[in-house]
Parts: sequence; C-alpha cells; structure tokens
Amino acid sequence: MPKSDRRNFLTKGAKVAAAGAVAGTATATAAPKGPTKKVLWNGGKAPEKTPMFSPAVAYGNLLFLSGIGAHFPGDIKSHTKKVLDDIQKKLEESGSSMEKVLKAVVYLADINDFEGMNEIFLGRFGPEPPVRTTTAVAALPGKSLVEIDVIAYI
Repeated sequence: MPKSDRRNFLTKGAKVAAAGAVAGTATATAAPKGPTKKVLWNGGKAPEKTPMFSPAVAYGNLLFLSGIGAHFPGDIKSHTKKVLDDIQKKLEESGSSMEKVLKAVVYLADINDFEGMNEIFLGRFGPEPPVRTTTAVAALPGKSLVEIDVIAYI
C-alpha cells in the first residue's frame, strides 16, 4: 500500500473511531467484560494496612502464588519439603492442585543445593510436571535456602 493510501486509511479510521466514540458514549463507559483480578488473602480476609504484595492472585482460571520460602534452621531438603507442602496447601485452598501447576520458578541461596532440592521436588507435581526455571541468588529473605513461586490453573 502506497504511503498516501496508508495515511488516508489511518485518517479515515481515526475519524470513524471518533464518531463512534461520540455516538456511543454509553458503550464506551460500560464495564469491561472478561476476567477480573481477585486477591486471595491468607485467612480469607484482607489486611487492615496496605500489604507489600499479595500472597495469591486469581485472574480468570489462572492462579499466581507469591514466592514461598522456609524460615527455620535446616538443610535444603527440609526447606524444599516445607516450601512444597506450603505451596500444595495454598493451591488446594485456592481451588487448584500440584498437578495443575503450569510453571515453577525456584530460587536457591546456593546452586550447590540443586541436587538436594531436585530429590525432594521430583514427583511432587504428578507425572506431568510444570515447566521450571531454577536460579541461584545472592540471598533469600529469612535465611531461607529455597524460595519457589508458581503459576497454576483453577
């Protein structure tokens, strides 16, 4: 399409869109249809003060869980088990399950813990595990050795 034809097309399109917006102001202000964001608070009740982040957010049939760590003395295996147990509990409270996890991101405080974490991780998501990214970070909050966040469907 020649440049002048594109310019005319865009100009006419803008005029038609503007006319439609003026003529149909009721439809322009109508509430959007489709999925909405729903925060799933721990204990089912929103905190009194604005929190730093949400523990879980549902959008349509997708569920996003914040990173979960283990904050007690222990080794990588005990930390990984605790984190996966907490993820499973949160998923089930939210209407999902470990088998419905699509993606997991694993953060390790020490990449040398990769094999130990894998021993506990293996099989926890059923016969068709999610895609996964694993990375080592400089440190994790609360001296956790591992933190994991997931995306699942409901």
